Amino acid sequence: MTKTQAVSFSKTGGPEVFDYVEIDLAPPAAGEVQISQAAIGLNFIDVYFRNGSYKVPHLPFVTGKEGAGTVTAVGSGVTDFKVGERVAYASADGAYAAERNIEARHLVHVPDGIALETAAAMMLKGMTAEYLLNRTFKVGPETVLLFHAAAGGVGLIAGQWAKALGATVIGTAGSEDKVALALAHGYDHVINYKSEDFVARVREITGGKGVDVVYDSIGRDTFPQSLDCLKPRGLFASFGQSSGPIENFSLSQLAQKGSLFATRPTLFTYIAARQELVDSAKALFDVVQSNKVRINVNQTYPLREVGRAHADLETRKTTGTTLLIP
Repeated sequence: MTKTQAVSFSKTGGPEVFDYVEIDLAPPAAGEVQISQAAIGLNFIDVYFRNGSYKVPHLPFVTGKEGAGTVTAVGSGVTDFKVGERVAYASADGAYAAERNIEARHLVHVPDGIALETAAAMMLKGMTAEYLLNRTFKVGPETVLLFHAAAGGVGLIAGQWAKALGATVIGTAGSEDKVALALAHGYDHVINYKSEDFVARVREITGGKGVDVVYDSIGRDTFPQSLDCLKPRGLFASFGQSSGPIENFSLSQLAQKGSLFATRPTLFTYIAARQELVDSAKALFDVVQSNKVRINVNQTYPLREVGRAHADLETRKTTGTTLLIP
């Protein structure tokens, strides 16, 4: 048994509930790998667990889904990973720690040429963009799409990737700086939702036709307006709720607004099968190594300052990707 540093919380609430603590780290169990983490990704799902929007399995709880590091030990039965190899993951609780054990089934190898910090910055957000653009709705040259929070972590990756697929890419953002950032990352049009009516602008941009698909991680603040941006039989993909959950959603709204489709996808369903995880990660690594998508780490915080990082994320002070460094 060794000791390592981690961030946990014993009750749900604001960023002040975090405690920077020393915890026991056992040798990896059967099927597990122990890693020394180079960097940890910050994601809105971490906020949902901390504030109680998503239920945690127990308290105290070490949150965080995404990280990258180097293998330091392997448990019995592990054959795919060896000590010294570079690995990353995006779907296993417990990331907010300097070292950790993790089931090998969650890990992928990080290719040569991709830094561990880059891997930690892109796994969850990048594979989210992958499944949204390739599998939730198959984006191609004929696609016209709207992506909310275009200057966010998923948004900046999705804008570049959608453009590489040939789509017409429309985004929304909340400041002129964020509009400019999104325009530099693949978006053809970016609407400042604080100064413009995004529904009216989408209709103007599309000549009144609307878009094929709306990708919405905002939730309450953009509903039901997102539905009004869609073509008849368009798809509303709600994959987050940074402004709060959508309430009073009646299925009849889909009929009234043009026989629309709606889905509430999660990355963890799309990569639950081992082969789907491997394929999604490969698609992400390939598009990054081709330079069609660049990963920019726009903020870095020491792990012990995770409370400040969460506060900045929730108040929309951050753009793109944020890393926590143990």
